[in-house]
Amino acid sequence: MEEKSFFTKADTLRGSITEFRKGWDVISYELTIQPDIIAETIEGKNTITYREDLPVYTMQIDLQQPLVVDSITGNNNNYRFRRDNNVCYVYLRDSLAQYKFAPGIRKLTIYYHGRPKEAKRAPWDGGLVWSNDANKNPWIATACQGLGASVWWPCKDHQSDEPDSGMSVHIIAPDTLVAISNGRLQNVTSSKGGYKTWTWQVKNPINSYDVTMNIGKYTHWSDTLMGEGGKLDLEYWVLNDNLEKGKKQFQQIKPMIRSHEYWFGKYPFYEDSYKLVETPFLGMEHQSAVAYGNKFENGYLGKDLSGSGWGSKWDFIIIHESGHEWFGNSITSKDMADMWIHEGFTSYSETLFTETMFGKKAAADYNYGIRKNIRNDKNVIGFYGVNKEGSGDMYYKASNMLNIIRQSINEDTKFRNILRGLNATFYHETVTTRQIEDFISKESGRDFSKVFDQYLRTTQVPLLEYYFSKNKQKIFFRWTNCVSGFNLPIIIADKTEGFTITPTQTWKNVSLPKNFSSAAWADIIEKRYYVAMQQTKAQS
Repeated sequence: MEEKSFFTKADTLRGSITEFRKGWDVISYELTIQPDIIAETIEGKNTITYREDLPVYTMQIDLQQPLVVDSITGNNNNYRFRRDNNVCYVYLRDSLAQYKFAPGIRKLTIYYHGRPKEAKRAPWDGGLVWSNDANKNPWIATACQGLGASVWWPCKDHQSDEPDSGMSVHIIAPDTLVAISNGRLQNVTSSKGGYKTWTWQVKNPINSYDVTMNIGKYTHWSDTLMGEGGKLDLEYWVLNDNLEKGKKQFQQIKPMIRSHEYWFGKYPFYEDSYKLVETPFLGMEHQSAVAYGNKFENGYLGKDLSGSGWGSKWDFIIIHESGHEWFGNSITSKDMADMWIHEGFTSYSETLFTETMFGKKAAADYNYGIRKNIRNDKNVIGFYGVNKEGSGDMYYKASNMLNIIRQSINEDTKFRNILRGLNATFYHETVTTRQIEDFISKESGRDFSKVFDQYLRTTQVPLLEYYFSKNKQKIFFRWTNCVSGFNLPIIIADKTEGFTITPTQTWKNVSLPKNFSSAAWADIIEKRYYVAMQQTKAQS
């Protein structure tokens, strides 16, 4: 069933590269923010350092209502501006005739305040989380994927433009609390009135929705790991009462990083460290400050999403959200419509971690088990240019798609090199679906374009029709309920024999190996490939 495409002007302003987002590229952000915990308001400023490659007379800055822009300054100017819903248009040059363009680096500072949208059900419903811990201490966090970072700070809120040189975050909080953001802690300074300023610095590019603010009664401990990129600093922040629970549960971090590095390549943010931060909501892939709220339990809030038993052997939030450091944070989709790049590969990291820890059969059982969560309600790829992601099937359907591509390649070394090659080729870059598709097809030596079309751009599950010859020595087969030209090869192997079929939309046949059990045929395919199967009568 196709989703109806009703979108507003605000959707387009948020999700497209408008004429007022063109011509300038973000170099860095410097965000200063002070929350008022009692009033549940914030005030702050953000300095945007940007490179102007083309003449920019009007600039689009995103800041969602009801937050208020107080003033905008830069380059010895107080700029005029105009609000249009969640967009602020900044008039950089009032007279075209007087302006002679010269490309260069420029700065702009936006001062703002207000009561930001509160997240009622984070992380699915984004915004600010104003909470309290079990001891009634304030506990504040942010979660804004989808909704956008502009729900709490002004920025160029589009996934295609990350600050090339990272950013600094200054959080002003009561001196009885701890304030945590992305990257590394630079310093903590005392301010008047019983406040401290916590300054964090991110050296790598970072997507705006990954920027985070966490304030609470935190304690922390440190560790290191020798990884593919050298010594990786590990930092853990939990509420004071949860120190022992955290130290026990977070022992999963090192095997997780080793597994993810084995399959995907080196952790992408050695300069900024790896950090896990306890939050009052379930979790989020905040770059170098992964949000954790899984109650120090294995599974997904104690549940195995696969029903196989293997999903209860490890902590879902630790494995999944950390996997986003590779897919989502280092490799970022330019448009939200392509979010399967984030979620499909990261969901498959769960299968790969299970394989690393418990073997191939366990991984196969886990990946098969998560299929029950696939809905086929709408296409995995959403609508472009309107800040609209596709179906939630971007998780488990896309994960199963990657698994069938792996089965069809039938060479784990090559498949692993493709995953690592993606992270080397698109390291710290924003990408499109087409770039990922073309890379996998090229490096595998097989054109998977129709497979991507089938699983990402339709809700149809391809149907493999088949029948046996009377003497059971041949099998006949074809694809139906599929896109034209669908060409997924199927590799079948039991304990004694193996063979490959290459179905098309017309009937074909192969001879079965002598010792191959025809009864095992359907079960073998079902467990390895996300396809439907139907045995038909022999064709006349």
